[in-house]
Amino acid sequence: MEMGLGSRAVVVGEVLRERTAATLPDPETGPVKIYVEPTSRCNLACRFCSRTAWDEPLGEMDERTFAAVVEGLRALERSVTVFFGGIGEPLAHPRLPEMVAQAKEVGARVELVTNGTLLDGKLGQALIAAGLDCLWVSLDAATPERYGDLRLGAALPDVLENVRRFREARPAGRLRPEIGVAFVAMRRNVADLPAILDLAGRLGATRFHVSQLLAHTAEMVEETLYPQMPFSDPPRFGGSCPFIQAGAVAVSWDGSLSPCLPLVHSSVSFLHGAERRTRRYVVGNVRERGLLELWEDPGHRAFRERVRAFRFAPCASCGSCFLASTNEDDCFGAPFPTCGGCLWAQGLIACP
Repeated sequence: MEMGLGSRAVVVGEVLRERTAATLPDPETGPVKIYVEPTSRCNLACRFCSRTAWDEPLGEMDERTFAAVVEGLRALERSVTVFFGGIGEPLAHPRLPEMVAQAKEVGARVELVTNGTLLDGKLGQALIAAGLDCLWVSLDAATPERYGDLRLGAALPDVLENVRRFREARPAGRLRPEIGVAFVAMRRNVADLPAILDLAGRLGATRFHVSQLLAHTAEMVEETLYPQMPFSDPPRFGGSCPFIQAGAVAVSWDGSLSPCLPLVHSSVSFLHGAERRTRRYVVGNVRERGLLELWEDPGHRAFRERVRAFRFAPCASCGSCFLASTNEDDCFGAPFPTCGGCLWAQGLIACP
């Protein structure tokens, strides 16, 4: 049976998840991947970003907070992946190359995701010198017109030139840092996917990632490729959290540690076409307690156990009651935060 591009996007995400899970060490001995949000500020106003329906304060990670992250990395018994990303644009942080270098000094693999607009020659060379392992670039359209319509304030030719210059600045004969392309598929851009794959090859990208769209406004609900999941009868049970399975945690710009990226900030999204409010869940702050201590926190451990067993109501395929409108509780009596309505756990949304 031939699949549409929307279905292919889900399959790509699932294959990547299975391959990654098969190669990761046991996550219960400590975190394996740490998402670090250098800043929640961004120089663009993308139509599909959660910031379009967001009212949290903006800020950037200070030296004391990142020093606590590095100290936590040093205390771990194995190397991990540090991934600079989050709500904001990582390259907007003035000390990002220094942060990359500090993470590399303690043996971490370091990746980051960027919209590419701030990646000038000087910054690109600084990231390469700092030891960056992989630069992910978000490319969601193959034409300047469509790209500018999605990422307000950005020009596709400038981004492509920045990436080309970054690739050519790598030491001769080396493919490090790797270049990856991340694509968010939606109705208005899914036809560009073959062209984006070709474009990624010409940019020297060796990694590619596809995610479906998580709608944060009523306008963007119409852009989703998956149906707005009509209620199934009976509801489909189960889910698999890519963050918990991979042994990940996420640290926001203010040092707050959460079990996954979707819980770093409170946000608004849409499930079954209806507004759903997700409240952030914070285990603790890295400035007050170490990474390993926060990982072993009894509440955090109990949450991971619930998520692995996925003892949540099937809100993603049911959604027939008011409890599906938040992650506060569900009809199974699960305590906050509940994950039955999380589309990452259903394989629809994915992060690099």
